[in-house]
Amino acid sequence: MGEKTRAEVIAQLTAAGQPFELVPGQVFGRNCLLFKNAPGTLRTLFADTRSDAPFIVYDKERMSFAETYAAAARVATVLVRDYGIERGDRVAISMRNYPEWILSFMAVTAIGGIAVAMNALWRPDEMAFGLSDSGAKVLIADQERLDRFAAIEQPLDIQVIAVRPEATEHPNLADLASAYADIVDMPEQQPDPEDDATLMYTSGSTGNPKGVASCHTNIVSALMSWELDQTTAIALLDEPPPEPEHPPATLLAVPLFHATGSLAVYLASYRHQRKLVSMYKWDATEAAELIEQEKITGFIAPAAMTGDLVIEANRSNRDLSSLLTVGGGGAPRAPDQVRNIEKSFSKAMPGTGWGMTETNAIGTGIGGQDYLQRPASSGRCSAVLELKVVDEDGNECPTLTSGELLVRGTSIFRGYWNRPDANAETFVDADWMRTGDVAYLDEEGFLFIVDRIKDLVIRGGENIGCGEVEAALLEHPLVHEASVYAVPDERLGEEVGATLYTERDLSDEELRDFLSERLAKFKIPTYVWQHREPLPRTASGKIFKRELRQQAVARAGA
Repeated sequence: MGEKTRAEVIAQLTAAGQPFELVPGQVFGRNCLLFKNAPGTLRTLFADTRSDAPFIVYDKERMSFAETYAAAARVATVLVRDYGIERGDRVAISMRNYPEWILSFMAVTAIGGIAVAMNALWRPDEMAFGLSDSGAKVLIADQERLDRFAAIEQPLDIQVIAVRPEATEHPNLADLASAYADIVDMPEQQPDPEDDATLMYTSGSTGNPKGVASCHTNIVSALMSWELDQTTAIALLDEPPPEPEHPPATLLAVPLFHATGSLAVYLASYRHQRKLVSMYKWDATEAAELIEQEKITGFIAPAAMTGDLVIEANRSNRDLSSLLTVGGGGAPRAPDQVRNIEKSFSKAMPGTGWGMTETNAIGTGIGGQDYLQRPASSGRCSAVLELKVVDEDGNECPTLTSGELLVRGTSIFRGYWNRPDANAETFVDADWMRTGDVAYLDEEGFLFIVDRIKDLVIRGGENIGCGEVEAALLEHPLVHEASVYAVPDERLGEEVGATLYTERDLSDEELRDFLSERLAKFKIPTYVWQHREPLPRTASGKIFKRELRQQAVARAGA
């Protein structure tokens, strides 16, 4: 088998009559390849995978796939009967990675509603924007988010359901669901494959975040694409891998409101019958303890978290030998960390990929020896997508030449919610989607991301729009000019840096207090340099951000 190429193996696995058979079809009127044997909707995926195998583990709580389905069916019944949720209605979910996040998501998508996966780090005004922009009818939130919701100044016409409340006037989800204790099946109401299932907000380089609307086919195709990639990788091995010692189990340490957490970690677990061990928040020591205790076989997280785990693996005496894969995403890894993963775990091989919220987290993937040999690459293209790199005039670039990366195919989202302007900018001829990434492809089709066209900082997998941070800084009466950019960071990939033209020196505390009322904590600059004179400008009169960033990187390094 070792002699076969990846393309040949994929052709075999996707041929007529095979489990991964691909057939020509359309999504949103765009031509693409569809998995013939894929579940039609998320509802079907949930129903088809019911079993007594363990699924959700959170602290002392444990639920099987069948128990999770029945509990989600009760939540769905509450939404339909008590809250009148119909197909196409938006229901916002805003909480930590509690089991209720998953139950709410299953319930909403199974009845044809749209799950609005809200960023749990948002401040009250950001929450208000997400709720009003999506037009959510119901908000399901934990106490921390309810407190922020209570601080929203403008009135919102929305019904609220509380999860694990400590003190609130809103009805408790557990009480509402207990009224339907005998229910084990979903209500009749159900979605079609091209109905929107999710709305996830992603930060652009300017202004408010944009809602990314994806349908059931988009999401299910992404899950099938990963399965195909894994099956292909196994088929390419010189000899089959040994029988696994432990049943599949993954650690859910990234937030479910992210494409990585919701798709690659959570939704990909159904067909694999993979146990999902959820953490309240990231803690490397606790993660190592859970890996040992629950016999975790796979872990997917941004570079910052996998890096923490590498340090913990080398520091502690925990037995982490159950780990077979350490996947990444959200931000590139330093080549050293790629090599350290292989050295630090007895059996785990590193893997990563490139994807976006807009592609439902798939795009390219790389793992094992390929990755160790090319630690700077993001891998090769999914079978249901196409990539091309174009120059400024839209002409395709030759191999090894950088340009803007474009992508099209089955998992590409419908469009931005209420944003025809952004859609017109993002989709170009024949359904190609502009990614805003500068990249090149090598002779073997491996993708290398070089830079970003969009003005973004990607901090630990979290997108931060530089324009938004600049706008908040410029609200300060003593800040005349502000330039915000990414500063490389060993742990998080990038940190937020800012150079300011100020009337007088502002203390760190003064600036932090001012910004904390305007920005979520993770967006507040870590590095700030202040000048008493206007910032340098380019010939066209724009602030010379590249020069400021180079100066900042040199200072931060020093």
